[in-house]
Amino acid sequence: MSQTSFARNATMFAFFAAFGGFVFGLDAANLSGAIRFVSAEYGLTSSQQGTVASSALYGVIVALFITGMLCEKYGRRAVLISIACTYAISTLLSAFAANYHMLVVGRFIGGVAFASLTVSAMYIGEIAPADKRGKYVSTAQLLIVLGSLVAFIVNYFLVKSLPTSTWLTENNIWRYMLGFELIANVIWIAMLIKIPRSPRWLIKQERTSEAQAILSEIQPAEEIDAAVSQIQASLDKDPKTTPLEQLKILFSGKMSFVVWIAVIYAVVQGATGMNAVNFFAPIVFEQIGMSTDGAFFQTIIFGAIGVIFTIVAILLVEKLGRRFLTLAGLTLVVIAHSSSWYGFSSATYELSPAAITELAQQDVDTSKLIQFSGKTYESDFALKSDLASIYTAQELPLVSGPIINATIDINPYLVLFGIFAFMAAFSVSIGPIMWVIFSEIFPISVRSVALPFAALVQTFSSVAITKLFPWQLETLGAANIFLTYGIVGLFGLILMFFILPETKGKSIEQIERDLIKA
Repeated sequence: MSQTSFARNATMFAFFAAFGGFVFGLDAANLSGAIRFVSAEYGLTSSQQGTVASSALYGVIVALFITGMLCEKYGRRAVLISIACTYAISTLLSAFAANYHMLVVGRFIGGVAFASLTVSAMYIGEIAPADKRGKYVSTAQLLIVLGSLVAFIVNYFLVKSLPTSTWLTENNIWRYMLGFELIANVIWIAMLIKIPRSPRWLIKQERTSEAQAILSEIQPAEEIDAAVSQIQASLDKDPKTTPLEQLKILFSGKMSFVVWIAVIYAVVQGATGMNAVNFFAPIVFEQIGMSTDGAFFQTIIFGAIGVIFTIVAILLVEKLGRRFLTLAGLTLVVIAHSSSWYGFSSATYELSPAAITELAQQDVDTSKLIQFSGKTYESDFALKSDLASIYTAQELPLVSGPIINATIDINPYLVLFGIFAFMAAFSVSIGPIMWVIFSEIFPISVRSVALPFAALVQTFSSVAITKLFPWQLETLGAANIFLTYGIVGLFGLILMFFILPETKGKSIEQIERDLIKA
């Protein structure tokens, strides 16, 4: 078998394992389009909107407590297949939800499947050669943003078709947005059936001959014995342990530096706001004063930027390294959020008679707005406070966008630059690089609990941001939200500058020697 064939096999296995990222991206972006219509149908409060968006992340928390144990007992491949089937169940429950509570349950079950990101990173980190590991693990992030882009495109065309469609209505459009994900679920299950088990896991299970057979598919025969010996030496150094024993090792003094790197990276990645912006993308663009169609179209540009810069990250991760991309990306995150904060903080909103006339032509019930005619607002949350006092919970999600569009005076380019630059920065740095770092810095002896733990920290961070976003938008306003995200990014940049090591081109065993205290 030629070197090209070995590389092709390794790439195929990594891609199949990472395809769960595509499903994850679909799931998050589908909801961003569906949330306004769900809110209108069920009259959701801002707190309930946050629960719908974050319920999947609560599922992640539950999954991460058992993922390590399952990976250790049944192997990475078996767990990935189970996760893919769970995604399909979640899709069906969400698309056919009869009420708010059923939708939350469906989303929660889908959250269990979000654990695929940690399991695929674990699998890829154990099957990929050291000089390509960064690219392969980063593939998961590329698939996430590709999935988001596909969902944004589908959502846009569904919304564009809504006014003239005979089968789409404001009451059922969200079901199509959530339901078409089932196609990707089935494709992923078919892919996972074709991937082999992790050779590192097999050796740990004393199934060396099976591991050698799999290694023969991804590297030359003359390198297999050396690879097996290196893995075995690492395992011999750290005897087989139970998950509880692994947790004790993980939180021992010798692992403290590695744990702090993972915790800080995870908190910063989650708390700089990507999940909130992604889950509520059309609503974010509406805050600039865009029409519904315009807001959904901007999400396509947003998704495309994510794809482009994730590809850049994959091309550069082995050249520039993990540390440089992280620090450069966080610098741009701070600049981007500062731009969005300034743009929103300088905006004003005037309910002029002309604006009310314009809204009446868009079939907005303006009779309730007359009492506020001529009033000028210095912030979006002040305007929304008055709107919430006159429109019902079912009406508010559908009228807020047009009213902001008709009343706002803002420099939209500052905000558009900020949001698009944030997506570019996240996609080229902390989005994909975090998973690369996590797949590299933990020794194999604790990896099955360490990766889920690191992902758990990131998930708690993301839950807080996602759950609070609708409430913050309603009570604090967009400017203060992006200011908070920028401050988190700045603290992250400072801390990462001092603690983040470079791991490119090093074997997992070498990284272990460099980072773990004797």
